[in-house]
Amino acid sequence: MSIVELRQYTLRPGARETLIGLFEREFVVGQHAVGITVGGRFRDLDDPDRFVWLRAFPDMAHRRRALEAFYTGPVWRKYRDAANATMVDSDDVLLLRGPCFDAEPGTREVVATICRPSDAAAFDAYAARHLRSGHALHRTEHAANDYPLLPVRTGQDVRVWFGPAEPPPWPIQRLRLEPVTT
Repeated sequence: MSIVELRQYTLRPGARETLIGLFEREFVVGQHAVGITVGGRFRDLDDPDRFVWLRAFPDMAHRRRALEAFYTGPVWRKYRDAANATMVDSDDVLLLRGPCFDAEPGTREVVATICRPSDAAAFDAYAARHLRSGHALHRTEHAANDYPLLPVRTGQDVRVWFGPAEPPPWPIQRLRLEPVTT
């Protein structure tokens, strides 16, 4: 199990492809170089101005060190202005614990479900009936955000999974996502 960030960026109208190009060309390799695992990158099929992606770290201490290295390093310094020019908001981030997720090659659409269960035991029973290992189930990581320059959403207890499943009886947000292919 890893520490995973599920990041949802709201972009300026028409800027998504610009950010994706920059991300794929510079930021994937730049993050890998400092020990960050970059997982799935997605276009939100219901919002042309939204980019969704995941990145993972072995633990919180590694996350802090890797983020410090990336955001003070040469790749971010060189391209941050171009990236930030595409964004309206980059603070919609869930800090999770689970396996990093990337779509299988050739996948055209992935459904991500963000669920806010009212009861952990009841959710576990739901998950045992409806979710399998391929769903890549994640749970909120409640550790303090030790890299406050990048905010994360707090005060929520969520479960996130990828792929179709019977709808749970709790509030959910469904994301229809198209994997970015390189």
